[in-house]
Amino acid sequence: MSRILLVRHGQASWGAEDYDQLSTMGESQARTLGAALAAQDITPDALFSGAMKRHQQTAVGACEGAGWELGVETDEGWNEFDHLQVLSRHPAPEGVDLTTDRRAFQRWFSDATLRWTGGKHDDYDESFADFCERVSAAFERTRVALGSGGTAVVFTSGGPVSWAAAAALGSPGNGAADLWLRLNQVTINAGVTSFVVGSRGATLLAFNEHTHLSPAHQTYR
Repeated sequence: MSRILLVRHGQASWGAEDYDQLSTMGESQARTLGAALAAQDITPDALFSGAMKRHQQTAVGACEGAGWELGVETDEGWNEFDHLQVLSRHPAPEGVDLTTDRRAFQRWFSDATLRWTGGKHDDYDESFADFCERVSAAFERTRVALGSGGTAVVFTSGGPVSWAAAAALGSPGNGAADLWLRLNQVTINAGVTSFVVGSRGATLLAFNEHTHLSPAHQTYR
């Protein structure tokens, strides 16, 4: 059996002009993660990353923390969904500063993603169904590239991590979307979700494991 570890990126630059950059906290989270994985004697046979800067910066930090010298292969299938477009399709709350009021932003984000996953609107460049298919295909490419008996670490985002977990749990129909929504709300920066993959497919072992992070280093946005 092989093992696939999906890592959500470290904290990005929330509220900054360019969100797709690790914050100082995110850089620390990435190095801490790498050191923790190395302490568990995890030696990956393959490393993969989405194409976003926060994915690749997390990969660099984790490799530094772990002392891994293995090259990282980029696979755009592990990219996050276009959250800016999803937000743009749902009216923003009025009378609040969304760059500072995180609760208001989270309510807006939750309502906007609910609209996207509902499947009743076709004004998105990538539908939720297409997103799920893309992530599932990336997971399969990772499995095939890894082969039998190896370990892969993938640096990605909360959306793909949550879909891979929901798909492995096998929720039927709209239940998969509902489960994805619940899981995506709680993915933590630099958290690890692990699978074993064998002849029966992928089995979820752990979701969102983050004991390597102190309470002061646990962030969601």
